[in-house]
Amino acid sequence: MCPSGRSLSRPSSAAALDSSFKPAFDVLDADRDGKISRDDLRMFYARKAAASSLDVDDDVIRTMMTVADTNADGFVEYDEFERVVLGAKNGSTSSSPTSFMEDVFRVMDKDGDGKLSHRDLKSFMEMAGLAATDEDIDAMIKLGGGDKNGGVTFEGLHRILISR
Repeated sequence: MCPSGRSLSRPSSAAALDSSFKPAFDVLDADRDGKISRDDLRMFYARKAAASSLDVDDDVIRTMMTVADTNADGFVEYDEFERVVLGAKNGSTSSSPTSFMEDVFRVMDKDGDGKLSHRDLKSFMEMAGLAATDEDIDAMIKLGGGDKNGGVTFEGLHRILISR
């Protein structure tokens, strides 16, 4: 449910997992096979490279996969992804999960100002296939501790993601 009280839904409502982290997972799962691979991450960063100064090489992607792929099968399944996000939120002693989420945040932050604006969040929601009204986005920003003009910080994004 969106902080505004409205439920967000996917236009093609395929049986999605009931979790606030699923939209972020889906954005990274480029081929929509239910798991994130190195190729998925490469495609994600390639799509964002033109709109961002973020340059991610294969070593960074390999490190991200190593950190998140706890069963070492070469893929990041949803439960592994969720652990990375929650570990970053809960101040995990390893800096790698936080680094992974910070990279995702930087990709979402199109103008690089360190905050997710209304436009940044709206773009992310569209990329994840979620219909969100301007009121929904404003409610997310408010939940994340931001305002319409300033946007949401990295910590605010975590507040949005963990709210249910």
